[in-house]
Amino acid sequence: MASFCCKVVALAAFFSLFVTYGSCARPVMNLNATDFTADPNWEAARATWYGATTGAGPDDDGGACGFKNVNLPPFSAMTSCGNEPLFKDGKGCGSCYQIRCVNHPACSGNPETVIITDMNYYPVAKYHFDLSGTAFGAMAKPGRNDELRHAGIIDIQFKRVPCNYPGQKVTFHVEQGSNPVYFAVLVEFEDGDGDVVQVDLMEANSGSWTPMRESWGSIWRLDSNHRLQAPFSLRITNESGKTLVANKVIPANWVPNTYYRSIIQY
Repeated sequence: MASFCCKVVALAAFFSLFVTYGSCARPVMNLNATDFTADPNWEAARATWYGATTGAGPDDDGGACGFKNVNLPPFSAMTSCGNEPLFKDGKGCGSCYQIRCVNHPACSGNPETVIITDMNYYPVAKYHFDLSGTAFGAMAKPGRNDELRHAGIIDIQFKRVPCNYPGQKVTFHVEQGSNPVYFAVLVEFEDGDGDVVQVDLMEANSGSWTPMRESWGSIWRLDSNHRLQAPFSLRITNESGKTLVANKVIPANWVPNTYYRSIIQY
């Protein structure tokens, strides 16, 4: 199955929705959908898949969210591109959803949990999950994964659920290119909402918080007019408005392209 999110595809079918879509670029459909919020009931959506049949969509990264190594635990390739009501201009990155399919003979009907790690620019429905091959196949009955993947676009049901990363703490990855006057950080592995809507930074001995700007996806940046003084404390806020503070989580001798694990978790 070709990608609706990251490569050009052409699907021949009887329905007008089966048309040619392109790679990650400007959207071509305006569905006028509002942002989705947590709901205990199942919602209707459509699903496609892309990448390797048992892969993570993108080989090892989170595409438009910036996550690393999504083929490995705790993501374990159970990932999805989401269209704008799910991706939320990057603020939906890391959100967790249960999905299930019931209308195809190969569907198991059992719920599976996926994480939003990329943007789907070419939706075919109000809510469109462009799943990794692994996640799409996980909705199938035992031994019928390939049969389900060959179905192409399918109807599914979904609902927002809390994220749960057993044994993990909130983790910060200092992005390549960070320097004494520019600091960019990726935030990962938040339980609960799973997403981050604001990050603030406190320099050493400053006593005050400086808001960071969303750079893209789950990466936040601070462009400074002076040399930043580490160690840095980081304060994160999730979609529910809950805040956590990781005191001095970025050490004085920090280096780019490095993970720093906190002791905090929602």
